[in-house]
Amino acid sequence: MPQSHLKLGTLTENKFLRSLANIVSIICHPVFMPVILTFVLYGINRTSFGNIPKNTLYEWLAILALNTIFFPLVTIFLLKRLNFIESIKLKTSKDRIIPLIATMIFYFWAYMVFKNFKPPVVAPPILKIFLLGNFWGIIAIFMVNIFKKVSMHAAAAGGMIGILIITMIISRVNIFMPLMISILIAGIIGSSRLVLRAHTNGEIGLGYLLGILAQLASYFYITKLINIFD
Repeated sequence: MPQSHLKLGTLTENKFLRSLANIVSIICHPVFMPVILTFVLYGINRTSFGNIPKNTLYEWLAILALNTIFFPLVTIFLLKRLNFIESIKLKTSKDRIIPLIATMIFYFWAYMVFKNFKPPVVAPPILKIFLLGNFWGIIAIFMVNIFKKVSMHAAAAGGMIGILIITMIISRVNIFMPLMISILIAGIIGSSRLVLRAHTNGEIGLGYLLGILAQLASYFYITKLINIFD
């Protein structure tokens, strides 16, 4: 057996590391990432949000939390209660089908809510890009899930990296350090999933790729195809 496999096996059996991995997996769960990253985007580049007051930001976060946290979690718990899924952790590709379809609807609704804000308060382009990228990311995960299991934690981490790359492209604010930190966090998230034996290297790598590509595709669609900045 390769030495790297032996080392990984030792790590996955370490109770302390598994406890840390569980904590990381909960804090950085995909269901929380849209709200967390919206707050981060506001914090590192407030000008892109039009310097909206914090009260408005909190209202937006509440809307996001309702659509990207509350509704998806309620759906999963109901599905478990009705025995449509085996585990709320969605360990199998089969268990993920209905929750992913439901999440698509909730994410699309969140995007449409912010897209259709009317003056004087409108959602910033970076937020629209992020929310559309999340929606497309869920679609990509759903399609791939038909053939192969993919890490949704890694996909959310990839989305984090992707939206910060886009922020770097369209903003004059230097976010090199936040981007480096996001890559470090993404690595920790992926490592935690390996320690818990929840995914293989391939499933985690694919998740990163889907998350990043979904955000970049959203950026090119919104900025190049519908000319939102014109």
